[in-house]
Amino acid sequence: MGDGSVVPKLGNMKAVLGILAGAGASYGLYKLVRGIGGNAEKKNRMKMERSGGLDIRATGDARLEPGSLMAKVSGFNVVGVPKTPSQVTAEASKDLITKSPDCLEPRHIGMLLSLLQSSPNFSERSQVLITLGNSAAFTTNQDLIREFGGLHIIAGFLTDTSADVRLQTLNAMNNLSMNIRNQQQLKVYIPRVLEMIEMSPVNSELQLAALRFLTNMSVTDEHQHLMRHSVNLFLSLLVVSNEVTQVQVLKVLVNLSSNPDMIEDIVQAQAPASVVLLCDCCTSVPVLLRLLAFVGNLRAWTPSAQVVEALRWRPDSLFCVLLDESSQLHHRLPLLLHHPDPEVKAQVARTLT
Repeated sequence: MGDGSVVPKLGNMKAVLGILAGAGASYGLYKLVRGIGGNAEKKNRMKMERSGGLDIRATGDARLEPGSLMAKVSGFNVVGVPKTPSQVTAEASKDLITKSPDCLEPRHIGMLLSLLQSSPNFSERSQVLITLGNSAAFTTNQDLIREFGGLHIIAGFLTDTSADVRLQTLNAMNNLSMNIRNQQQLKVYIPRVLEMIEMSPVNSELQLAALRFLTNMSVTDEHQHLMRHSVNLFLSLLVVSNEVTQVQVLKVLVNLSSNPDMIEDIVQAQAPASVVLLCDCCTSVPVLLRLLAFVGNLRAWTPSAQVVEALRWRPDSLFCVLLDESSQLHHRLPLLLHHPDPEVKAQVARTLT
């Protein structure tokens, strides 16, 4: 991938890569949580606080594990990178090591993207993606990566032969999708990510990373229609997965059901009858709270008599499983008013009103 002339100079690039991989993660999370994005991004975060979604991930481990890339380069002098990434020399500027980790310069982002395309080594591609993903915790870097055409470069590795490269690709896309302008380009990869969820092992890190990306992409109404035909998939996954995956699935479902224009598609989806069994005191509190928020959004919908009659002809629809007057849910919800957790009781009360 790329010009072979880059290969002899990868030693210097590795040095930069090793330093950057550990530097951007924790400070990036702090800055992002503090709200360095624009007004649109702040509004989205406020919406997600209400609906239970929005995820940012720091990936990689800053510890110097024996034999790791970071351990190998930790003793090197880190050189600056000229505007043309392939022209790195030992005489280049050495000021990067003194810079604050929250301010990568454009040339550094360009170098990382160049190295990502050039490296034949899957472990190195994975490390570059970790570095880019952590740098994308900063709004400035989210914009730089987009302006350099990096969104499509990174997303191109969704089909990499290495599962770890695919995982780190999703993690990077997850942080990049915190940016509204980035979402405009990343939306074309939603079908591929949905396919990855369906094909990945249940509860795998790959599946979770894909769900986190969709959580961010469903934070506004604009791209939700691209997931309307996958509600069946989310509901099926909900009843067979563990608590961590269930929470992530429900974050997506809560986001989708917050949009009134999506409700009719959601209630028509085929649903396992066992979905209603999750409304139980034995269900974990994080899962139950999000499930009740999802149910509350559905119950706020007021369909016409004709729509209700049509939905009743499909006994396996989510409408019949959760909303119809014959559903077990109507008996289960009042019982949860005696749940020991006060948040659950409050959520049940809101759902019943």
